[in-house]
Amino acid sequence: MSDAVHSHDHGHHEEGAHGSFGSYMIGFGLSAILTAIPFWLVMSGALNDPQLTGVVIMGFAAVQVVVHMIYFLHMNTRVEGGWSFMAMMLTVVLVVIVLSGSLWVMYHLNANMMPHAQMEMDMGPTQEMRAMHNMSEMP
Repeated sequence: MSDAVHSHDHGHHEEGAHGSFGSYMIGFGLSAILTAIPFWLVMSGALNDPQLTGVVIMGFAAVQVVVHMIYFLHMNTRVEGGWSFMAMMLTVVLVVIVLSGSLWVMYHLNANMMPHAQMEMDMGPTQEMRAMHNMSEMP
């Protein structure tokens, strides 16, 4: 039999396009650790500040996304002449713009449209007094 029949490399695989068992296991281990730590932070209440815990969890999530892209999606600057990496960077920029813009809009809607605490304090007793007055007038 000729060498062409026994060859499994058909010349269309790019360098670094496939991972080894070891690299998949490294990716799996990192993913498990990057999931377990935020889970522990939430369940134990170790940070005692919900906002700080949320920021830390978002940081771990961002690192986990990078781990998945490198170890499982095999994204790097060498594959497809760097075009897949550039497309991924454009996607990341657009997602950051959309998410930060959405958070900004929701924050300002909440701050500007919701009744303020002072208004609630001013209106609370007045409504109670009206209700009591209306009840006292009933036969």
